[in-house]
Amino acid sequence: MGSSSSSYAPKTIYLDVDGKVQKVAFSRHCSPCDIKELLCSSSNIPRNTAIMMVDPEGALVSIDPTMPTNSPNSLYKVISLSTGQLGEKEDMFQNLLSQVAEQFSRAFRINELKTEVTNRLAMLEKRVELEGLKVVEIEKCKNDLKKLRDEMTSRGGGRVGNCPCKYNFSDDGKKLNPRRDVPSYPKYTLSQETIEALKKPTFDVWHWEHNEMLSCLEYMYHDLGLVKEFNMNPITLKRWLLGIQENYRSNPFHNFRHCFCVSQMMYGMINLCNLPEKMTLTDMGILMTAAVCHDLDHPGYNNTYQINARTELAVRYNDISPLENHHCAVAFQILSLPECNIFANVELEAYKQIRQLKMVLIKCCDISNEVRPTEVAEPWVDCLLEEYFMQSDREKTEGLPVAPFMDRDKVTKPTAQIGFIKFVLIPMFETVMKLFPQIEEIMVQPLRDSRDHYEELKQIDDAMTEGSGSRFMIQKFKKVMGRPDLRL
Repeated sequence: MGSSSSSYAPKTIYLDVDGKVQKVAFSRHCSPCDIKELLCSSSNIPRNTAIMMVDPEGALVSIDPTMPTNSPNSLYKVISLSTGQLGEKEDMFQNLLSQVAEQFSRAFRINELKTEVTNRLAMLEKRVELEGLKVVEIEKCKNDLKKLRDEMTSRGGGRVGNCPCKYNFSDDGKKLNPRRDVPSYPKYTLSQETIEALKKPTFDVWHWEHNEMLSCLEYMYHDLGLVKEFNMNPITLKRWLLGIQENYRSNPFHNFRHCFCVSQMMYGMINLCNLPEKMTLTDMGILMTAAVCHDLDHPGYNNTYQINARTELAVRYNDISPLENHHCAVAFQILSLPECNIFANVELEAYKQIRQLKMVLIKCCDISNEVRPTEVAEPWVDCLLEEYFMQSDREKTEGLPVAPFMDRDKVTKPTAQIGFIKFVLIPMFETVMKLFPQIEEIMVQPLRDSRDHYEELKQIDDAMTEGSGSRFMIQKFKKVMGRPDLRL
């Protein structure tokens, strides 16, 4: 009774508003947007203003229902991102930027210019890390560097300081210009509740923005000991993660949130199956990095379309797994850059003996949405069907073969899921269960429940389609809704 009532008790935090203590209470079921509006109102900041919240030590506090509580002796402060002031640190950056510009003006050869840009960026990033500059200051530096780089590009008539890692293939098969960014996402303070939730398959991936997902991924690499084991520079890790995020497209399904979803499930399986006791840290690094990179620059159209449409990718890889080859190529291109190389001098040949197991674990995580609770898993089905329908519509327009499971006129959500769960998901996870019995209750049983759920939905659809068996249909509807006493 006590635990039930405490879950509905409001959460209270204390703010420093113009030197006065402001008490703010909100429901644990509020959305992050509602909490942000409440914080703006409490801090006399106009609504819809971009804000951040910091603790007394200046660390960012994630604005969501799981944020850590504080006390009147340890006040949080809400800061408007549109009114930041840089002061003396701005002068430091301006001086550094002036020196970079002066050096650029004396550069004539492209290799010398590229080396100078890389060195100056590294110097600026170290100063940012050591001086503890705020997000606003980093954004100012990023914008100034971008203007400077664009100016030098226009003068030199070529690309300067860009990393060849992002490729967008338009309809005519031409590559768009690659992109490169300086890491600028803030470090969020993750609550203990969030840290524990990250280790479980029930984690709700829909409540997090991209910056927060990046911080969670960064935490996973630190928590698994990968940063220490491979002597990773935290700045390099940040840049690499941001480069990964920038190279996922805004597809309905194959996007950065899917990347985070797969990576979080891998992190959960590593903890659930006690893999650190059975594998090396290098194996852990391979599993996590493969999960993060597995769908890089996915165009939203599968291998079948690539081959039938004779796209540039299909031609490049001779119709042999064009997407998988492309994901891998982009991943290695990012990792090969000096500023993004998080695994320096690591020899992987000695770690191939358990390759098959690692491949199975990665595939399990990639297709693991139905392991999650229904309210988390079902929106992913909608996203996948939307991407499928986009492809099949295009295939019809271009006169290409259309797979029945992607045709909006033939497939339904139950028919799309039942066969996949019965003949792919359950057999694969039951095989893994023979090695790791502890996953049965947490991962395999939810798959069986999901199969039963969609089979019941299909029975209702079939009864409605036939136009008969109304009593059977009503009984099934009541069962699915959990209301056997419902009168219709």
